[in-house]
Amino acid sequence: MADWVQNLMDSMGYVGILLLMILENIFPPIPSELIMPSAGFAASRGDLNLPLVILVGTAGSVLGTLPLYYLGRAFGEEKLVAWADKYGKWLTLSGKDIRKADDWFDRHGTKAVLFGRLVPGIRSLLSLPAGMSEMPMAKFLIYSSIGSAVWASILAGAGYLLGENYDRVEQYVGPASKVILAVVVVAAVVWFVRRKKAQGQG
Repeated sequence: MADWVQNLMDSMGYVGILLLMILENIFPPIPSELIMPSAGFAASRGDLNLPLVILVGTAGSVLGTLPLYYLGRAFGEEKLVAWADKYGKWLTLSGKDIRKADDWFDRHGTKAVLFGRLVPGIRSLLSLPAGMSEMPMAKFLIYSSIGSAVWASILAGAGYLLGENYDRVEQYVGPASKVILAVVVVAAVVWFVRRKKAQGQG
């Protein structure tokens, strides 16, 4: 995949970075941990400009969040609550749980979006609850842009400094993203099991 990413950037330049970062948010198997360091490496060779690389990478990352945001917005809290009340019993999930989660996101959503954009593995997924909780578009874009800019700067800067060894960034960050996803899945399973036990005792 590294060769494909590099070839796309060599042939399309900034447009390639933009498209790849949009796709990265929709199809996580294309990792930003590979795209942006590769772009940073291209900048270190003098083929691209580092500030423009970061700007275009940030723009692509933010644009890539919009499909999931609008999907969450279209699905909406009320539809999800109705679904949970009707079909959520096998997941020990109720409409009340959905409303609690939505209330939490209303209180902490800006921090979740801002810092979540810096966390591999879940950075793309946060767009769904943001849309479901109807976070105002302007606020969502502002915090997504800040978090994405920091993330793009770190990755592109690392690629710029590492030069031909830019792929080491993905080697370190890639396993970390898998660990984070595993922790999220385990936490969800533990939550479901505890709820099931609580309901059985109730």
